[in-house]
Amino acid sequence: MQRTTPMSDLELEIDTQPATLIRRLNQIAVARFTSTMSAAQLDLTPVQYAALSALEAHPGVDQATLATHVGYDRATLGKVVERLEAKTLLIREVDPRDRRARCLRITQNGAQLLSKVHPLVEALQPRILDGLTAAERKELIRLLEKATRAQFSVSRETEQA
Repeated sequence: MQRTTPMSDLELEIDTQPATLIRRLNQIAVARFTSTMSAAQLDLTPVQYAALSALEAHPGVDQATLATHVGYDRATLGKVVERLEAKTLLIREVDPRDRRARCLRITQNGAQLLSKVHPLVEALQPRILDGLTAAERKELIRLLEKATRAQFSVSRETEQA
């Protein structure tokens, strides 16, 4: 059977889909983050950075709340927490309000690491959107925030299933 649509047309359709573009931009962001951490000789992944940053802003939250803050499911975040705990970057403590529950807090090592990483991540942000003007970057971020807020419940559906 002969192809009726040239491959370039098929690629164009895929390449203009929001999901494809967002996934590719995420790949770029992860690659740049990984490269930046490697150059600084720091052993930290994007999700580990997100978890530590969220704990810095919300110390003492439980794992489920942390998962909500960083947008990951509880199972995935559980593994991230285990790795961060093994690296002595966070600790689990008994929740004084509910002895069965555990609160998460960053350690001094975690806080020191974040003090090194925050400026690197801040400097990295414009590079993720290379090719856009400052005004275009601001507008893209505004639109991504709007779309994310509008779809927030969808990301929670998979967690509850």
